[in-house]
Amino acid sequence: MKYPNGIKRQKTTDNRIRYDNRGMNLESDLNDSNRYYIDKEIAFIYKKPTPIQITKVDFPSRNSAVIKEAFFKEPSTTDYNGIYQGKYIDFEAKETNNRTSFPLNNINKHQIKHIENVYNAHGICFLVVRFNKLNSTYILFAKDFLNFLKENKRKSIPVKYFEEYGYLIEEKYIPRLNYLKIIDEVLGGIENERC
Repeated sequence: MKYPNGIKRQKTTDNRIRYDNRGMNLESDLNDSNRYYIDKEIAFIYKKPTPIQITKVDFPSRNSAVIKEAFFKEPSTTDYNGIYQGKYIDFEAKETNNRTSFPLNNINKHQIKHIENVYNAHGICFLVVRFNKLNSTYILFAKDFLNFLKENKRKSIPVKYFEEYGYLIEEKYIPRLNYLKIIDEVLGGIENERC
């Protein structure tokens, strides 16, 4: 049987059906969702390019160039940014195979500072974290993320924290991850509260 987007069920030796490695990852799910939002003129949110400096290029033919050497010009900030209903939106997307917590070494200090800056400037800022082994994806708003960092010395955020302070994103066919629905629910009626 052929499934949409190449999703296949795999049988294990003990006859249980496995749904891991379904051919989708968080970034492609978010990119698909963002394309849907753009096509429907709901929001204009884009994946940020990684800032690189090209130092060596090979031109094997007139129509093709191959980058042979490059380096990162500056540390990148977060993965996505754009505008939604007149508000700046900015977020970082991360995946983990850990079943019990999200390791904080997945986020660099300059990214934390950027999240803090966007939050302080009253932008909509959050993390999207997918727990691959749990098949669940959460939004954790900057306010709750920064509070966790301030109040804890842990090197990871427990799944329980995401369950208590985060918002589970429902996976659908179109849009794949309707994270703007959560933004609407959280910001509805509390326009002036920072996230």
